[in-house]
Amino acid sequence: MDKGRWDYTSHLRCCYVAGNGLEFNRIMVSVPKRLYKRAVKRNLLKRRMREAYRLQKELLPAGFDLMFVYNSAEICDFAAVRGEVAELLARIAGR
Repeated sequence: MDKGRWDYTSHLRCCYVAGNGLEFNRIMVSVPKRLYKRAVKRNLLKRRMREAYRLQKELLPAGFDLMFVYNSAEICDFAAVRGEVAELLARIAGR
């Protein structure tokens, strides 16, 4: 996403591009292997990010490509991840 814009929270980074020409948003989630060597922890965090987006996707209009990257050494609970995803979506929708 070389044309994308970045936004940050305390545990997440988000790169987004508007205008994908579709009637829906596309997302990608990533947890770096350098932070979590075990796939079980990486998959847990990816599931939390996907579910947080799924529950709040109406905050963002259609036509965006999003990439969420977990960027913290501590494993947050679902409520924290959901709050940060909501914060990012609200910021992106406001621009």
